[in-house]
Amino acid sequence: MNLAYWIGNALLAGGVAFTLIGSLGLLRLPDFYTRAHAAGKPDTMGVVLSVLGLAVLEGGVLTVTGLKLLLTAAFVAVANPVSVHVLSRAAMRTGLRPWSRRA
Repeated sequence: MNLAYWIGNALLAGGVAFTLIGSLGLLRLPDFYTRAHAAGKPDTMGVVLSVLGLAVLEGGVLTVTGLKLLLTAAFVAVANPVSVHVLSRAAMRTGLRPWSRRA
């Protein structure tokens, strides 16, 4: 077992942890906007860390598969937050009100 093995597995474990935290946020939070935030932030980081961990285990950019995994991580890092923003903006424009605590 070499250093790449440990780094790759640590990145995978971090990705799983972020994804689990994001999933718990989807279950616990009260409205669309807070759930969108919980889906956008930690799930993006979870997927990116998981794909980077797979890229490290594959051999980094030295292989074609590793390069494809790195490009996938870059695409997810850009596309996921943009899609959450677009969905939240569309919800706001259609009149969906954010949750507020009633006094």
